[in-house]
Amino acid sequence: MFNNYYFLRQLSRSLKERLVGMTLGACFSQSKDELMIGFYKGGREQWIRASLIPNFNLLTFPLDYQRKKVNSIDLFKDAIDEEVTDIIQYENERAFLIQLTSGWGLLFKMYGNRSNILLTHEGEVHAVFQKRHIEDQNMDISSLDRELNQTKEGFFENGLRGSFPTLGREVQGYLDTKGFEGQDQEAQWNLLSSMLNKLEQPNYYVEEKDDQVQFLLFKLDDATTLFETSDPIEAANEFYFRFSKRYFVEREKGPLIKEIDKRLKQSKGYLKKNYARYEELTENARFEEIANIIMANLHAIPPRTKKVKLFDFYKDEEISVKLNETLTPQKNAETYYRKAKNQKLEVKNLEANIQQKEGEMEELKKHRDALNDLEMVREIRKYIKTNNLQKLQKNEPVFPFRKFEYKGFEIWVGKNAVNNDLLTQRFAHKRDLWLHARDVAGSHVVVKWKSKQPNFPVDVIEKAASIAAYYSQRKTDTLCPVIYTPKKFVRKRKGDPAGLVVVDKEKVVLIEPAPFSETLT
Repeated sequence: MFNNYYFLRQLSRSLKERLVGMTLGACFSQSKDELMIGFYKGGREQWIRASLIPNFNLLTFPLDYQRKKVNSIDLFKDAIDEEVTDIIQYENERAFLIQLTSGWGLLFKMYGNRSNILLTHEGEVHAVFQKRHIEDQNMDISSLDRELNQTKEGFFENGLRGSFPTLGREVQGYLDTKGFEGQDQEAQWNLLSSMLNKLEQPNYYVEEKDDQVQFLLFKLDDATTLFETSDPIEAANEFYFRFSKRYFVEREKGPLIKEIDKRLKQSKGYLKKNYARYEELTENARFEEIANIIMANLHAIPPRTKKVKLFDFYKDEEISVKLNETLTPQKNAETYYRKAKNQKLEVKNLEANIQQKEGEMEELKKHRDALNDLEMVREIRKYIKTNNLQKLQKNEPVFPFRKFEYKGFEIWVGKNAVNNDLLTQRFAHKRDLWLHARDVAGSHVVVKWKSKQPNFPVDVIEKAASIAAYYSQRKTDTLCPVIYTPKKFVRKRKGDPAGLVVVDKEKVVLIEPAPFSETLT
């Protein structure tokens, strides 16, 4: 609730007590998403740190701040050395203005991911901090105040959202837990009035629930209170300290741990496959023994024989031995000796590969455990650099389509009209199977062709068809007709809109729409 209107209203009052009479002495940025604003009076300082990181937009208030000598840029220079005369909180709006002399002002617009700091002059926008919010350049500041009928009668007439759109999701979620929607209007008003009293003169709570740190103006019944105060500035600073510690630590090491877990999973699959192959070679393949058996029975093998029964003196039984009828028995024995030699080389390579992969897994597990124990961003970065883990942080290109696997066949699904064109026109091979829900908008679906299995099994076609039906406007129908054809019969005419194609030959299957949960990417 650090961007909630009721908190900002309390915060702006507290700031007014601290800042009026102070002078704006510094305004600079050392990163694209953070603005530092410093005020002074005599030997006293007061700073505002505006952190406008996506999904983490809040204000905090250090008592002092040491500016870095590099990577720093001064902003809002026109307002430097102007004195704070007032702080204006806009009615029913998540915005307030620090009013300065000579007509200047700093407008704090705390709109979640659209938060921004604006320099104003004579009631007009003069400059903005976050230039990506283009609409802020033309903001009508005079229209920020909102008059709402928040009387009992107004609530009865306009409902909760019509009269109190500023409550925010935390308050609405709390009211829901109290059964707000299921009560009559009188009971709803009584419950709402009780909540409004808490919001008007709140204590501030930093709470932990489901391993998440939250900032609230009321106490939850099922959460652990980490901090409580009646001072909004103290509350904001404490929440920033606790939340940012988790947020930035997780942002620093979370993707790396995820990548390590991904590689460990891949390594397990690799080892499983190679263990099976190793067992097959060491226990079942008998090329050298068969060659010895052939050499011991050269006289008993007729020429041009494809298969012969010989006595196996290793197992004391008769066995059937395959031969190349174009070769002599001795040359056949040489072929088996050569296979035995290759087998030994393969076993040796498998042993080396298995040993290497097991060593890599132990190393990855060691790094994962070490990263899990680190709780400081500086320590994490040092560990990554010292252990040369930067290579694990490199982001691989994101696969552009939904991707599934069914019985060894890959199924690719477009995500939108433009993405459908990309899939069909650039990524689909002429032998791939192309599917689409008939006569409605939906995703293009492609089943990738396999050279060793050129025909698509019926159950694979039906599975892909159910996916095509699910990712279409017929996803809620009981049955959906889906067309399918080799991709070579799908073409796009010049000038047709994105996603529109012409199918020259097609078959139809009637299928129940169904999602596929086992995604690869």
